[in-house]
Amino acid sequence: MRFQVNRDVFSEAVSFVVKLLPQRNPQPILAGVLIEADGTGLTLSAFDYEASARTTIEATVDTPGTILVHGRLLSDIASRLPNAPIEIAVEEDGGIAVTCGSARFTLAAMPVEEYPSIPEVSGTSGVVPADDFGTAISQVGFAASRDDVTPVLTGVQLEVSGQNLSLVATDRYRVSLRDVPWDGEAVESSALVPARTLVEVGKTFGHAGTIQIAFSGAGDREIIAFTAGNKTVTSLLIKGNFPPVRRLFPEQTDHYAVVNTADLIEAVRRVSLVLDRAAPLRFTFTSDSVTMDASGSEHARASESVDAILHGGDEVTLGLNPQYLTEALGAVKSEFVRVTFTSSDNANKLSPVLITSQTSVDQAGLDSFKYLLQPNLLLR
Repeated sequence: MRFQVNRDVFSEAVSFVVKLLPQRNPQPILAGVLIEADGTGLTLSAFDYEASARTTIEATVDTPGTILVHGRLLSDIASRLPNAPIEIAVEEDGGIAVTCGSARFTLAAMPVEEYPSIPEVSGTSGVVPADDFGTAISQVGFAASRDDVTPVLTGVQLEVSGQNLSLVATDRYRVSLRDVPWDGEAVESSALVPARTLVEVGKTFGHAGTIQIAFSGAGDREIIAFTAGNKTVTSLLIKGNFPPVRRLFPEQTDHYAVVNTADLIEAVRRVSLVLDRAAPLRFTFTSDSVTMDASGSEHARASESVDAILHGGDEVTLGLNPQYLTEALGAVKSEFVRVTFTSSDNANKLSPVLITSQTSVDQAGLDSFKYLLQPNLLLR
């Protein structure tokens, strides 16, 4: 096999396919990138039995063929080569020669015949706006659990209903939800996608114009595919039943406060500096302000107030995890934020607060982002 290819195009393609590969793979063969060269150009693929990435690029192919080479090493090399065309060829001894200008590398070839087949997807499909979908992933993905003890909570639930695609994630302490328009088959379907994979999809495809999403497979091999332009990412779905968290969102939201988003983020970050690890921050919402109070070890204390407008009820005092709150505030894409105080039939149970966007002091936000956060008990 022998081909010549543009350095920047090749480097970007290799970087894309290796992004989803784990840093340490128990099977060395899965650390490889499969490169197929034919009359139409190059196809680069990577697969670890859970996620795959594939892209096609233009190249001048002198001799068609297929090679498998260590992905991260090839990515590191390609990103540092001089600004000149790259030539890659299989040598007589089986090694893979990478030449660019006066730079030359020889890499070991991995056994192509041992590499697993890249999954193909054909099934229910539709199209979503890439910018909306990328934003939605950034607003929801961080709420998924990072604890593998409960696998269903490490994913983001995608649900198609009519002309709407919902993204939902929870780690038991918070729930994040966002809807985006769905242009495709109006068949109700759902997929529990690993959050790590979905976050990479959002970063890679967020400015692609549109993204095609396809659901496929059955049983233990249910997969989902995301395609934009010449790039495709597939992911094995997480097995299990995602908890019915939608019912936790309140229908009535009359008791709430409106605060400037940036001011609240900065104040929370400052005051929480004195908090012990995982300790809640005390918030007191009054008619014209919200006051944050914190006390930690070494007798350190801090407090700060930010302008706020309280609607529909008495003042409220509660404790919130400052990290979970600032992550939600960072996901609010509006100048102001609405903090709604929900009620519960159980008088002994703390009710969650609802975080939504607020375009101005008087006008609710237009997007569908919703975030429920469970308060912490405050020590008196």
